[in-house]
Amino acid sequence: MARRKVKPKVDNKKLIIEAFNEMAREKAIDRDLLQGIVEETLSLMVKKKYGLEANFDIIVNMEKGDIEIYLMREVVEEVENPETQISLEDVIAITGEPIEIGEEYLEEITLENIADSFGRRLIAQAIQTLNQRIRDVEKDNIYDEYAKRVGEVIIGEIYQVRPNNILVMHNKIEMRLPREEQIPNERLKKNQQVKAIIKEVRRTGGATGLPDIILSRSDDTYLARLFEQEIPEIYDGIIELRAIAREPGERAKVAVTSFDERVDPVGACVGMKGIRIHAIVRELNNENIDIIEYTEDPRLFIARALSPSKVRDITIAPETRQATVIVPDDQVSLAIGKNGQNVRLASKLTGYSLSLVKEGAEDIELIEFRDELGRALYDLLIASGIDTAREFLEAGPDVLLRLPGISKQKIAEVRRIILDEFDEPEDNRYVAALEAWEPEAESEDIGLEESYAEDTPEVFAADEGEAEGGMEEEVVPGDEEPMTSEE
Repeated sequence: MARRKVKPKVDNKKLIIEAFNEMAREKAIDRDLLQGIVEETLSLMVKKKYGLEANFDIIVNMEKGDIEIYLMREVVEEVENPETQISLEDVIAITGEPIEIGEEYLEEITLENIADSFGRRLIAQAIQTLNQRIRDVEKDNIYDEYAKRVGEVIIGEIYQVRPNNILVMHNKIEMRLPREEQIPNERLKKNQQVKAIIKEVRRTGGATGLPDIILSRSDDTYLARLFEQEIPEIYDGIIELRAIAREPGERAKVAVTSFDERVDPVGACVGMKGIRIHAIVRELNNENIDIIEYTEDPRLFIARALSPSKVRDITIAPETRQATVIVPDDQVSLAIGKNGQNVRLASKLTGYSLSLVKEGAEDIELIEFRDELGRALYDLLIASGIDTAREFLEAGPDVLLRLPGISKQKIAEVRRIILDEFDEPEDNRYVAALEAWEPEAESEDIGLEESYAEDTPEVFAADEGEAEGGMEEEVVPGDEEPMTSEE
């Protein structure tokens, strides 16, 4: 006769102890708090089954794996309130033992008979409630932990790259590096280690339902934290970062000051053979960094902020936080920088609205009028060697109209805008020459430069390439709004 297979005996208490320990460890939940959640869940289950007035006691011992429910009801002849009473007949049917009317009947519910007492459906609801409460506690714990760490640098591993986000895992917690917080032109790959700063923590919004932890590599604070990590004097408080202006991935300006006269703040930040600053530059995808010594003198601070260019003179208006900077002709391009980047960063670093004025001649960089010209025409003019507004005004119709896509109406419109900026009237001779110009008439003697040379040789000297006289005018960086000097 075949032997009957015997089911192995399951130690429920051992399983409960292991489950509680694993849950407390994985979810980082305090054991006492977890025990309280279990007790609360069981309490809700008893109230759903036996009513809100039910008299019961719950014992949960996570150390021993004990979960017990004691339900107390009064024995009566006829039940009036089933939540607190039980009939004598039912008690005898359950226990088989005699009991007196008026005595208290104690029903014990353990892991062995809990399914019989509550049913599968109610137990399933209780498990769902328990899991939800544990997730809520987990969310709160993650939020509280990382909300205190905002501004801290972390190192995580990229596990997913999306078009608008990069998902980073740190201590098994998912974090998000949005596109706008990434360094432009930087290509991060899956499984790569990435360093970033915790910029913001939101309670909801994460893909998993957990708090949305936002990282940043483009924030100014991230650059400040890198300086603190690489330069001990800053971490120790000997050197202080006074201001940061940054265009991530391209260039940054950092103002530093030393509280110890023996310590050179710029030299300490650069390090021996540039080893300190190079470590930061590499971390920022080769972002150029200008280190400037801070000074309380605003004129000197502005001059230093505009490095590597040299300035001739600076006039400031402290009440309006505006400054007019006189720049030598050969330093204009350095002062402005690529697309106005240098003067834009200097303005942000110093807190002053900077207007650059070319020394010896009133002029404005043509990039200031890029919107009026249109990007295509602006690029054509720059390629043709016309870099400033004054050079545009001095260019004859025969030069401008040879450029593809430009019309007489467009030239007249742009001239009017530029002349209004210079507060100068239109020259009727130029208008006549513009209207009369025809392609076949190039060789005729109507050249504007010649007529100017005959009438006003001291103002227009085409061969010498510069004009004399007139008011000084500012050279304004490219992408900023127009900034005017004293009118």
